[in-house]
Amino acid sequence: MPGLGASFGRGAATTFQQDLANSDCILIMGSNMAEAHPVGFRWPLKAKEKGATLIHVDPRFTRTSALCDVFVDIRAGSDVAFLGGLVNYVLSNDRWFQEYVLNYTNASTIIQEGFQDTEDLAGLFSGYRGDGETGKYDAVEGHWGYEGCPGGTGDPAGSGQSFRVRMLRGEHGIQGHDLEGGAPSHSAPRKHMTTAPGGTPPRDPTLQHPRCVFQILKRHFARYSPEVVSRVCGCTPEELVRVAELLCANSGRERTSVIVYALGWTQHTTGVQMIRTAGILQLLLGNMGRPGGGIMAMRGHSTIQGSTDLATLYDVLPGYLPQPAADEQHETLDSYVEHEGLPTGYWANFRKFVVSLLKAWYGDAATPDNDFAFSWLPRVDGDYSQLLYFDRMARGEVKGYFLFGQNPGGGGPNAGLHRAGLRNLDWLVVLDWFEIESAVFWKNDPNGPRPAEIKTEVFFIPAAASPEKEGSLTNTQRMLQWHDKAIDPLGDCRSDAWFLYNLGKRLKQLYAGSTDPRDQPLLRLTWDYDFEERPRLPDGTVSRIEGEPDLEKVLQEINGYHLDEADPRTGRPRLVTAFSELKEDGSTACGCWIYSGVFPEPGRNRARERKLTDNPLQPEWGFAWPDNRRVLYNRASAAPDGRPWSQRKKLIWWDQESRHWVGLDRPDFEQEKPPDYRPTPGATGMAAIAGDQPFIMKPDGLGWLYAPGAVKDGPLPTHYEPIESPVGNLLYPRQTCSPTVRTFEGPLNLLAHTPTADYPVVATTFRLTEHYLSGPMSRFNSWLNELQPAMFVELSPELAADRGIVHGGWLTVESARGRIEARAMVTRRLRPLLVEGRMVHQVGLPFHWAFAGEVVGGNANDLTSLVADPNVSMHEAKAFACQIYAGRLAGHTPTPTKSAAPWPTLEPVPDTPAAAQPEGRLGHGK
Repeated sequence: MPGLGASFGRGAATTFQQDLANSDCILIMGSNMAEAHPVGFRWPLKAKEKGATLIHVDPRFTRTSALCDVFVDIRAGSDVAFLGGLVNYVLSNDRWFQEYVLNYTNASTIIQEGFQDTEDLAGLFSGYRGDGETGKYDAVEGHWGYEGCPGGTGDPAGSGQSFRVRMLRGEHGIQGHDLEGGAPSHSAPRKHMTTAPGGTPPRDPTLQHPRCVFQILKRHFARYSPEVVSRVCGCTPEELVRVAELLCANSGRERTSVIVYALGWTQHTTGVQMIRTAGILQLLLGNMGRPGGGIMAMRGHSTIQGSTDLATLYDVLPGYLPQPAADEQHETLDSYVEHEGLPTGYWANFRKFVVSLLKAWYGDAATPDNDFAFSWLPRVDGDYSQLLYFDRMARGEVKGYFLFGQNPGGGGPNAGLHRAGLRNLDWLVVLDWFEIESAVFWKNDPNGPRPAEIKTEVFFIPAAASPEKEGSLTNTQRMLQWHDKAIDPLGDCRSDAWFLYNLGKRLKQLYAGSTDPRDQPLLRLTWDYDFEERPRLPDGTVSRIEGEPDLEKVLQEINGYHLDEADPRTGRPRLVTAFSELKEDGSTACGCWIYSGVFPEPGRNRARERKLTDNPLQPEWGFAWPDNRRVLYNRASAAPDGRPWSQRKKLIWWDQESRHWVGLDRPDFEQEKPPDYRPTPGATGMAAIAGDQPFIMKPDGLGWLYAPGAVKDGPLPTHYEPIESPVGNLLYPRQTCSPTVRTFEGPLNLLAHTPTADYPVVATTFRLTEHYLSGPMSRFNSWLNELQPAMFVELSPELAADRGIVHGGWLTVESARGRIEARAMVTRRLRPLLVEGRMVHQVGLPFHWAFAGEVVGGNANDLTSLVADPNVSMHEAKAFACQIYAGRLAGHTPTPTKSAAPWPTLEPVPDTPAAAQPEGRLGHGK
C-alpha cells in the first residue's frame, strides 16, 4: 500500500480495529465495513455509543450507511475529487492543526526550482514522458525533490545513469520497501530526492515561500471547491461541507478522527492516490499516531497483510526489501545497498536487514567473501505482476503454472482472459478444497471451447482446510495470531506448507551433486524444518501425516537468531528479541526483519499469546509488527515537547524522571531519545532524526504532505477519471485519465475509453457477507448458498423504469469485454447522480458467482478489464462502464458442478433457538 507508505513510511494500517472505539468521528469511505468486516464493525458502533459521529461516503447505500449518522453517495471512481474537496476546505478555512503540521510534516520544506504542478501543465506533472494516455514520470527529471538535493543539479538522468537503464527499471514496476516508502518514479538512488549534501534540506517555517510544500499544496487543491466537487462526484456542495466540518470539529488537541477504507479504494487506477489524499487530510488535521486517529486499512483476506509482509509479490523480498533488478545498480550487494538504502532514518539499517535475510536463506554458504550470496537472488527482468503475466499467458508465452490460494479463472479481472491463459498452458497444478473455476475451466466454462480442444493438463491436489493445519495469520492491523491444528486432513489432503516443503525437498534431491553454478542457490538453501518427533493432535493421538514441516521452526527463522551465540536452554542459536539486534557482519540471520520479536525465546510464540490485561491496547494478545506496536508513529500522540496533546488523548509521552518514552503502547521511536534532541550536522541513521520527528521510516522523520519521488503517478494526488467512464475530466479536460496507467488492449481485453457513449452506466462491484471473494469457499457450502442463492444486480428504480426492468426479473449487463445475465434488485439504495449537468446511473454487482459450485451464475469479473495502476499493478474493478438491458442471454447457461449437500434430517436442531434453525426446513421459526 504505497499510498500509506509514501505518506508515513510504512504501507500498513496505522492503528488497530479496537481503537476505532476511541474516535470522535469516523469517515468510512471505499468500504462497506458492516457487511465486509462485520466483526470489526462493532468498534465503530462502540464509538457511536460514546457520542462519535459516523460518516459513510459510497456509491451505494448499504448496511454500513444505515448505521452511520451521515451518508453521502458519490459516483464510483470520483473519490480523489471528494477527498481533495475536504483538503481544500481545511486549507482555505485555516482549519489545519498548525502546531502539528509545522513540526511533524514536510509542509515547510522547499521543493526544487523547476518543479511544475498539474496546475501548470493542464493535468500533468513535470518530468513526464509519454503521450498523455500511457507514459512514465521521472521525478529527477521533473525536479520533484527537495531543494538542494542532487536531482536538481541539472543532471536529468541522475548520477549519470542512462535513460535506457532508468526506463528499464521503471518498466519492471520495482516496489520493494517502496510499498512502505512509495514506489520509485526514478532510478537515481533513493537518497537523491530528499538528502541534501551537508544536512537538512532548506525549510521556511513561516510557510510563505512559494516553493514550500504548504504553498504548493494550497495551489494544487484550490480548484477542488465544493461546487466543482459536486459537479464531479454527484453529491451536493452542502454535503461536502458538512463532512468537512465534522472532521474539522472532531480533530485537534482534544479530539481525533479516523478514516477507514478497503478495496473500494484500492481497486482503482488512482487507488494509491486516493489513499495518499486521505493521508494528507489526516496529517493536516493532526490525527496520525494518536488514539482514535490514523487510517485503518481493512484487508480483504485473513492474512493478505502477511502475504505482502513475507513477499508473495514478484518484486519484493520479505520485510519490503526490493527484489534486485537486472541492471548495474543491483550488480553487487554494495551497489544495491547504496542505491536502495537511505542514509538517514530507520532505513539506514537496510544492509543489516538484507544480510540477515541472506544468512537465513543460505546459512554457512553466505559469507563476506561471496557478498553473502547476494548474486544468488533472482533478478527481475520484466513485469511479472498477475495482470501482465496472464496477458502473456493468454498469448501462449507461459508453459506451466502452480496455483493455490487464488481463483483467477473466476475471480481475476477480465476472468475470461484469465481462462484463455489457463487454456494455453501445457500444465497447471491447482491446490484447493474444491474444484473451482480454475480447475474445471477445461470442461465447465459455458463460454469456452470443447474440452477436446484444450491442451492443458490439469493436476488437482486436495488441500487441507484451516482446522487441519497450523500456522500464523497476519491480519488487517498487522497482528500475527497463531492457530493450532485441530485434526488431521482427510485422505490425501495436505497443507500448503506440506506441499511446498516437500516440493523443495524433492527438487534438492533432484539436483543433488550438481556442480553447475546456477544450481547452487537451490542446493545451498536452508531447508530443515522437520519435526523432532511426530506431532500430536489436541486429543493426544499422533498425527498420521508424514513430512509436515514444523512451522514454529519457520517462525523462529523469520524472527531471527544470533549465529555466534548459542542458547543454553536448547543448544541452538539464540533468538533475537527485536530487529534492533540485527547485524550487517553476518552474525545474525532473520527471515523477515519486521517480524523480529514474535518468537523472542524458546517456548514463547507471541503470536499464540491470548492474555487479557488492564491495558486497553491488550499488548499480550497476539503480536503486532513492528516490535508489538499497536499504533504506528505514536510519537505524534505527544506534542513536540513530549507532553500529551491532551489528557483525553494521551498514548505515549516523555517521562523526564526516567528519561524514557512511556505510556500504553510500545513507543514507535527510540525509547531514550529526548524531545529536545537535535542532530549534529552530517549525522546519519537514527542520529539524524530529531526528538520531535515521529515518522522514523522517512529520511527526514516527517509525514509527507508532498511525496518527492515516492509514487509513480505524481507527488500529489490528482483527480483523473477511470479508464472507462461516461464523462470527461471536469478538473483537467485535457487529461482525462491517469497518464501513467497501463493498458493491455487486444481482442480479449477491449476497452471503452473515457468518455464513452456506448456504455453510459457506471458499474461497481461489491461483496456480500454470506459469500467470500469469487466463491471457492462459499458456493460449495449449502448453508451459505441458501442465504444468497443467486447472482443479482442492484439498480435504481429510475434506471429500471427506463430499461423496462422489473424487480426480481432478468436483466443483461454488457461491457466491452462480455455480457452476463442476472436477477434484478431494484432498490433506492442507488440513485441517479447529477454529474456535469446530466444524470448518470450506477449499478452494483456482487462478484461471488461463476460457473463452478453448488450455485452458479453470471460472473461480474467477466465484465471487468485488465488495466493496471503504475504503482502496484492494481486493476479497476470498482469503476467501469457498462450497458443494461431487460431480459436474458441466449445460449448456454452454466449448471451446478456439485450437488447440494443432503440434509441429514428434517427435524429441528435440538437445543437451538427457533431463530437459529435452518431456513426453509421444518421447525424453523416455530
